[in-house]
Amino acid sequence: MKQLKFLLCRNSPFVWDGNGFSQCFDDLVLGFGINAASIAVICIVGIMRRRARTNWTVNFSEKALLHSIAVIGACLSCVDAILLVKKKLHGDFVLYHELLFRFSHFMVWATIVFSLRCACFQHIFCDMVLCIWWTIKPLFGIPHLQKAFSSMEVLDCLKESSALFLDIMFSISINYIRIKQASANSSPMEDSLLCAEMDIEEGCHRDSRRMQGCWDHIVFRSIISVMNSGLGKQLGFDDLLLLPTDMDPSTCHKKLLSCWQHQHSNSSSNASLFRAIFSAYGWPYLRLGLLKVFNDFIGFAGPLLLNKLIRFLQQGSGNLDGYVLAISLGLVSVVKSFSDTQYTFHLSKLKLKLRSSIMTVIYHKCLSVSIAERSKFSEGEIQTFMSIDADRTVNLCNSFHDMWSLPIQIGVALYLLYTQVKLAFTAGLAITILLIPVNKWISELIASATEKMMKQKDERIRRTGELLAHIRTLKMYSWESLFSSWLMDTRSLEVKHLATRKYLDAWCVFFWATTPTLFSLCTFGLFTLMGHQLDAAMVFTCLALFNNLISPLNSFPWVINGLIDAFISSRRLSRFLCCSEQKPELERKAKFQPSFSNEKYDLVSNDMVVVMHDASCAWSSDNEDQNLVLNHVTLSLPKGLLVAVVGEVGSGKSSLLNSILGEMRLVFGSIYSSGSVAYAPQVPWILSGTIRDNILFGKNLDSQRYADVLEACALDVDISLMAGHDLAYIGEKGTNLSGGQRARLALARAMYQDSDVYLLDDILSAVDAHVAKWILQNAILGPLVEHKTRILCTHNVQAISSADMIVVMERGHVKWVGNSSDLAVSAYSGFASVNDFDASYIHSKLYSTNTSNMDKQSPLLENNTLDVPLEAQDIIEAEQRKEGKVELIVYKKYAGFAGWFISVVILLSAILMQASRNGNDLWLSYWVDTTGISQGKHSTSFYLLVLCIFCIINSSLTLVRAFSFAFGGLKAAVQVHNTLLNKVINAPAQFFDQTPGGRILNRFSSDLYTIDDSLPFILNILLANFVGLLGIAVVLSYVQVFFLLLLFPFWYIYSKLQFFYRSTSRELRRLDSVSRSPIYASFTETLDGSSTIRAFNSEDYFLARFTELVAQYQRTSYSELIASLWLSLRLQLLAASIISFIAVMAIIGSHGSLPISFGTPGLVGLALSYAAPIVSLLGSFLTSFTETEKEMVSMERALQYIDVPQEELRQYLNSSWPFQGVVEFQNVTMKYIPSLPAALNDITFTIAGGTQVGIVGRTGAGKSSVLNSLFRLTPICGGRILVDGLNIVDIPVRDLRARLAVVPQSPFLFQASLRDNLDPLRMSNDAKIWDVLEKCHVKEEVEVAGGLEAKVKEAGTSFSVGQRQLLCLARALLKSSKVLCLDECTANVDAQTASILQKTISTECQGMTVITIAHRISTVLNMDNVFVLNQGTLVEEGNPNALLQDEYSIFSSFAKASTM
Repeated sequence: MKQLKFLLCRNSPFVWDGNGFSQCFDDLVLGFGINAASIAVICIVGIMRRRARTNWTVNFSEKALLHSIAVIGACLSCVDAILLVKKKLHGDFVLYHELLFRFSHFMVWATIVFSLRCACFQHIFCDMVLCIWWTIKPLFGIPHLQKAFSSMEVLDCLKESSALFLDIMFSISINYIRIKQASANSSPMEDSLLCAEMDIEEGCHRDSRRMQGCWDHIVFRSIISVMNSGLGKQLGFDDLLLLPTDMDPSTCHKKLLSCWQHQHSNSSSNASLFRAIFSAYGWPYLRLGLLKVFNDFIGFAGPLLLNKLIRFLQQGSGNLDGYVLAISLGLVSVVKSFSDTQYTFHLSKLKLKLRSSIMTVIYHKCLSVSIAERSKFSEGEIQTFMSIDADRTVNLCNSFHDMWSLPIQIGVALYLLYTQVKLAFTAGLAITILLIPVNKWISELIASATEKMMKQKDERIRRTGELLAHIRTLKMYSWESLFSSWLMDTRSLEVKHLATRKYLDAWCVFFWATTPTLFSLCTFGLFTLMGHQLDAAMVFTCLALFNNLISPLNSFPWVINGLIDAFISSRRLSRFLCCSEQKPELERKAKFQPSFSNEKYDLVSNDMVVVMHDASCAWSSDNEDQNLVLNHVTLSLPKGLLVAVVGEVGSGKSSLLNSILGEMRLVFGSIYSSGSVAYAPQVPWILSGTIRDNILFGKNLDSQRYADVLEACALDVDISLMAGHDLAYIGEKGTNLSGGQRARLALARAMYQDSDVYLLDDILSAVDAHVAKWILQNAILGPLVEHKTRILCTHNVQAISSADMIVVMERGHVKWVGNSSDLAVSAYSGFASVNDFDASYIHSKLYSTNTSNMDKQSPLLENNTLDVPLEAQDIIEAEQRKEGKVELIVYKKYAGFAGWFISVVILLSAILMQASRNGNDLWLSYWVDTTGISQGKHSTSFYLLVLCIFCIINSSLTLVRAFSFAFGGLKAAVQVHNTLLNKVINAPAQFFDQTPGGRILNRFSSDLYTIDDSLPFILNILLANFVGLLGIAVVLSYVQVFFLLLLFPFWYIYSKLQFFYRSTSRELRRLDSVSRSPIYASFTETLDGSSTIRAFNSEDYFLARFTELVAQYQRTSYSELIASLWLSLRLQLLAASIISFIAVMAIIGSHGSLPISFGTPGLVGLALSYAAPIVSLLGSFLTSFTETEKEMVSMERALQYIDVPQEELRQYLNSSWPFQGVVEFQNVTMKYIPSLPAALNDITFTIAGGTQVGIVGRTGAGKSSVLNSLFRLTPICGGRILVDGLNIVDIPVRDLRARLAVVPQSPFLFQASLRDNLDPLRMSNDAKIWDVLEKCHVKEEVEVAGGLEAKVKEAGTSFSVGQRQLLCLARALLKSSKVLCLDECTANVDAQTASILQKTISTECQGMTVITIAHRISTVLNMDNVFVLNQGTLVEEGNPNALLQDEYSIFSSFAKASTM
């Protein structure tokens, strides 16, 4: 054994030679041993896989790539082995271990070449074991490479680099093919069948993606077709690239959801989204780390080759080594370009998968969580989860790899510095180490400020959402300024924390930017003070290494911040995702409560549809909050009956339905329900889309049932009058429908479902008496739902009389259960006659009157409406997007918002900062050359002093630039938000009717977040890159005159590339923004209607709709990614050619064969060290430029809404107007949209001052349109409206609304104290408020809630809809206006309360003009006058009692219908 060891390792120790592993150990163990293992692995896998059969093939380009790498490897290793043998034959000394290593290397490649000729080669080389082995193998080649570089032999360096490079390329190739085939095989089998059956014209996109060659993937050729389209036209979604199969959002959703559910089931209290993300995407992400390592290490080959090249120039040798080094320098840049773009591509692809996963999982959670459970979070907070937290969690992908990669890069750079300047590098290292605790402290402060800022951002977005959701009501109250001031207070707190963050960031920028300059000063200063002499090779190698240090040092604090942000966001999301979901079980029980016995359960399941046993429910999810809304309710509802749930306002009727649906927290007892459910809520939830979409709700169209449902719900006539019929588009929240139409549409949706149980919450209160009667007879009691269970909350006497069973609620208890015949003797007083006149009179006249004028004619919908796919009538305007490049005016506007003075200061400080840095490097070059020629004209201390002055100037200018940028960015953010908010709230009501709230909210959330944070950051990078490139161009032109020859053609190619790219990238960015808005709009809409969606069990349908929107967003982002990498690769290759050119020209110049001298070695070294970072700087410049342009799209989008039309706000009006309250309509015509029929048609009437007038008519007759015209929410097309003789067009719109009092159709309460809700302007004292509350019969409920300082929940959910209406009435009475408008203000209260309120209004409003829109005839009977509207026309007016006596009057027919 000893003899063998002596023979193989004659002149070398076997393992360790004192400085590291011996050459013998390297060759025998790390060389020959690893090669032998490689051959063994290939042979074993080949034997095991020799009979494998495959249904997939490797395409030609991939096969050619594998063969090429193997053949080149075999040829190079063969030549190497032959040269060693030749050397041995000539008598030179050759080590045996080196011979074994070289021959084994050749045998590995020969084995690969032979194996590639086997039929089953794809099974051999795509085997997981071999792929993993070949991923590890290149690591063992690093010691050989290190030895070669330390030997200073150029050919040895080139030989070892080539060997390692071929190993890495082969590893990447086989892993790429394996992953590609694995993803192809994982797609469903049907894909190929579907693809085979596709139309020839469409082509098989999926197959075309698979058949794309490896080279096409590497150079991103697929995007060229999109870019060609982008040059010639405005891009549309159809022009985008198709998503790869593994990026399909539904696949990504299932993957992350299953991992989260597994995580949650294992540790529900400590579940972490971060761990779930790692389970889903961890291994592919970690595999990318290997490519990251290679990419980082190859970045250091440039400075090492630069060192050898400058030493070659100093020695003045005439051999060919210089040309080899110059070309190698360029080739290293080329390899780095490819590896860099591939790493970015795969990482970004993973980020897109993660983004779609998180977005769909959040949406899925919102669909699954009950309203009570969701109450832990405000709506603004949940919207922030989707708009901001999802993106910040995705950024974890960048930060996590950088977290370990950047310290390694810094460590390698410091080690290489040590090899150049020995221990002098510790001076620079000391500065870096001193900055670490400073940066850590700053990072902690930034994290704290970020968390506080996000809380305020949540609150601001919640308030903004609240403002946008109720903007029409706010305009009627003239409260826009009040709400915007509250919003501005929240924004100022957010900006306070944003400012803290920005100025801390500025300190970070200062420390990072000055570190390289300080590093060079301290390092070279200490090196010379230690007695060493500076030379060009050492100085400029160090400068190149300093440049390599800039990026990791600059990025590291950002990486820490990114990680902190990501962990904060993932914790927030984890907390939300941990909410318990509403389970679809038939029985729900409170914790620790005994269940039913088996006998009882069987009885229940057979005969009863709902059984509540001692059930107590609360709206809060907090266990400590025991504010029970339902209190120990025991109730059994049999199958197949009409059950009427009655009770006073706030008695718990709606809560009873919600408890059956599972939307409330069950505190005690149990609730059992059976069968499918359909639900029509008290406040109808209308989906943005066509009428047909709203009714079908994801189900297939059954034409007969559809027509029957429309007729039963009295919608057929309304639809036949609409443009587009049932394909007419309904705006957000049903903005272009009347309240009655919205209620009937919600009912039609429920009726169409053909469910077992129908939960109908007060649907008759929003419609007039005729329609209520029709709906009751044809829908609720009609054949469509015959023998089905119908649970109806109502105050309607006809419905109560028709009920099979009546449940009386009182303060959360079931007071009484029985039938209608027994109800009169019960304690429920609400069943008293709804009208104050003699009901028997109407009954006596009922059948003697010709009722033809009151019978509802409901013709079936025309067949063509059902079958012909008419184009939907667009009420909502399509989101605008600009064409072409972002206009210069957008940049000017941003600079104007930041301040022109500060913009000039930023620009000057950046230019001077770069000039001082270039001066620093030129001074170093001069120092090197003077010390090289002689002992130098000046002392070392003089050179150091000048270098120190440059360093101080550079640091000072960096500080000025950093803080001026922070100040300017902050000022712009504040100004943009304030201007945008001011312009949006002053926009007319039509703007909000035609623009979805989600689209506007997108401006205030996502776009504003970009303007706050991302835009200043990327602008800072752009400016730094621009002045950096400018400095490099100036220095290179000064040092090498021939560079000027290259400059113009290079600039021409560069400008062509960026023009080709930018024309497409702008369009893609705009498409990205446009595709993002529907996601937020859909999400906001779903939050509002989640209880309805769950009731209909339509979660899957809505998740599929949302997934389609996310898929479109993903396609845009994917196309954007490929386009940016296409450009990046070409720019880096262009830069590599510049490096090669400068290096080769330097070699030619050193031979003296050119007439122009290239100057001293110092200047040549400076040129080469400046040429090296061109690769990254050029790519970074255009990336930052295009990113700036993309981020500027957010500014462009904000400016779109800053330019919206405004309501005039001049303030010139007599303070006591209106004096009498006389209201005159003179030939008024009004249309909501020019293309729609007139809502009011040439209407004329006069309301005398101090009189009380009622407006009645069927739903959609134009009643609410009268108020819309009076309040100027919608401009009139013709005629005029006078109030006390003044034309309202001449009155400032806010003054007009402020002088009129209103109770809107939809009661509006906001999240604040009850006092702020009733009297936000603080005009009344407590005694007056309590007095009005008592008169409105809501004082007791307010006292129970906690008095005037009690906090009202979001959208007023702490009170029932009826209680909200009473509070809105109290608010109107407190205003003491001469004109009071009541729009269905008692629709949702019981008849008795409504009657008392009517008396209150009569007594309290003496001398006031009261305009009441009503469906209850009893509401208007005691009024002075009544107007009857029909289809926007005034068809009847007069005293209600006089009209009632006329049996042929339309009003009389309404009265009769109301008592039937």
